[in-house]
Amino acid sequence: MDGIKPKLNRFDLTMIVVSLVIGIGIFRTPAMVAGAVHSPILFISAWILGGIISFAGALVFAEIGSRYQKPGGYYKVVAEKYNPAFAFMLNWVAIFINGAGAANVAIIGAEYLNPVIFSSSGYFSPSTQVTASFIVLILLVINYLGIKTGARVLNILTIIKICIILLIVSSIFIVSPAQMDNLSFSNEFFSSNDYSTIIYGFGVGLISVFYTYGGYQLTMNFGGDVINPKKNLPQGILFGSIIILLLYLLINYAYLNGLGIEGIMNSKLVAAAIADKSFGSAGTIFISLSIFLSALGFLNVNIMQTPRSYFAMAEDKALPKFFLKFNHKTQIQEYALLFYGVSIFVSLLFLGAFEKILNYVMFTDSITIAVVASTIFFLRWEDRKKEHDGYKLFLYPVLPAIFIIFLIMISIYVLISSFESALFGSIIFALGYPVFKIMQRVNK
Repeated sequence: MDGIKPKLNRFDLTMIVVSLVIGIGIFRTPAMVAGAVHSPILFISAWILGGIISFAGALVFAEIGSRYQKPGGYYKVVAEKYNPAFAFMLNWVAIFINGAGAANVAIIGAEYLNPVIFSSSGYFSPSTQVTASFIVLILLVINYLGIKTGARVLNILTIIKICIILLIVSSIFIVSPAQMDNLSFSNEFFSSNDYSTIIYGFGVGLISVFYTYGGYQLTMNFGGDVINPKKNLPQGILFGSIIILLLYLLINYAYLNGLGIEGIMNSKLVAAAIADKSFGSAGTIFISLSIFLSALGFLNVNIMQTPRSYFAMAEDKALPKFFLKFNHKTQIQEYALLFYGVSIFVSLLFLGAFEKILNYVMFTDSITIAVVASTIFFLRWEDRKKEHDGYKLFLYPVLPAIFIIFLIMISIYVLISSFESALFGSIIFALGYPVFKIMQRVNK
């Protein structure tokens, strides 16, 4: 990105990785996973398997980031190694996904905030869409002030987020274990269903698990903002991924220990449920406000990184030229930031329930991640005659191949379990090609 000076250090990047992944999903999706698997053993197994596969993916992207450091790298590496039109089609879908995903997080944050602020006020409580819109507007203003300002706010919010999860984990030492409830409910499920139903449910549960682990790959979009990216980009991804893996396994064990598998299934806002059981009404209020802050962190980091991919697409003349414009003082792409904000507000108005957004996101996003991950084979081949002095993945090419196959399986499960969402994502993907051609002609 011409004129942009790197300002983000390794700690900034580690916090970015944590906030890209730990949004609001870990406080919501466990109920969806429990509803799919109906068993404490399968519940924990899904989170362990998803964590292992996601960590393998983090290793793959750590090497890609070490070998390829460009602004909007998540788009740019596909454009260079495959084809600009194909890269645009994938990111054309991502334009809608990013807005929908951010809108989804804003809605969940509002769901936690509204009962705390308005339940006893005596005044009319605004809808979640109104509160979510106000949240998004505030963050857009903060990020308009500059990339480093956004990073400082993000670091504070991410540290709070980690403390929130550790507080929930502490319920292990407060709440009596729900072992008998877990055992009886699980035995009833296994005795009344065949193996095909159990395996199918486990696969559907993995959709939510992998969604909750995802996001670290978007760190590549900060390739032009990171100081010493060959070293700090892979280290930030690895350090952040280790933190995420440990926190996710601990918090899901705490959910299971305190609520039981049936209790998780019946708790839409599972973090608030465990807080209420552990700390009473005061704990519920504290957790609700804390999770609201966690949602702010996730929204903030996406507002930081998404415009960088727009810039990369505009460089290939696949988006209008105004996406190339940025403020030299703040290093913010003001028009791109405005466009992304509008896409979030549109999503808040027209997209439906959390589960529908999740299926829409996972079908197209899994395919996109698989394609970007496959560029490691191109990068390795191109550098085969020279020694790479950055991070190198072990168990190559087996580990990236396993990761890519897993992503394809996730997309197949979404296709089977939510054909309408998968079809909608596929139609938008296909529409990307004529849009790419039209935009190239317009920008010629």
